[in-house]
Amino acid sequence: MSRPQKSNREAKKQPILTPKERKAAKQAKKHAGDGAPFIVKAP
Repeated sequence: MSRPQKSNREAKKQPILTPKERKAAKQAKKHAGDGAPFIVKAP
């Protein structure tokens, strides 16, 4: 008699954001500091 195989893996959770939403959030984060670019001038 073989024992039934027990799965350690949890049921796959749904992602909080869709890939499109994730990409949009990443782009927004990337361009968040575009308003004031840091320009360091050598003395």
